[in-house]
Amino acid sequence: MFTGIVEARGRVEAVEDTESGNSMRIRHPVQGRLQGIRPGDSIAVSGVCLTACAVEEGFFSVDLSATTLERTTLGNLKVGGEVNLEPALRVGEPMGGHLVSGHVDVVGTIVAIEAEGDCSRTEVEAPVEVHRYLVPRGSICVDGVSLTVTDVGANTFSVTLVPHTCAVSLAGDYRAGIQVNLEVDMLARYLERLLEERDRS
Repeated sequence: MFTGIVEARGRVEAVEDTESGNSMRIRHPVQGRLQGIRPGDSIAVSGVCLTACAVEEGFFSVDLSATTLERTTLGNLKVGGEVNLEPALRVGEPMGGHLVSGHVDVVGTIVAIEAEGDCSRTEVEAPVEVHRYLVPRGSICVDGVSLTVTDVGANTFSVTLVPHTCAVSLAGDYRAGIQVNLEVDMLARYLERLLEERDRS
């Protein structure tokens, strides 16, 4: 389980094809909770929950299945590409953001960015599978970052990116046309399920 509070950016140092997908070696800053990564730990890589298979000082490796490569932006990553990193939440740690599973729902596309003082209003096109769950002031996870939905359009939603978010995550490099991993608030899915069961009874 994660909270959508990105610890830092990482950089892809190597990519190798495997029989079931590929393997990536990722460099990360030796800081904060990233210092304690151990083999077998879960880590969100741009919002995708992966398992650290091998760990060295400042590096970890992950295996990605063909399904993960097809259904997320990680399939587009090459050597030198950057990713958002968040280690799994541990019991007793403060919880910011919102509960994030690391199971990406769909890939969305940034359609516009507009400066608002020192912040930026970012509009994202969202497939219908996730758009139906979006409400103003609700939560959405974009590339592993917990954000608050400010507006909802016909097939888009908007979020406001503050300077800190842009400094520590990929959000600082966003521009129109970039694809992003999207995970809707799991509480919205549970509520929908409960209402469906109620209507059947």
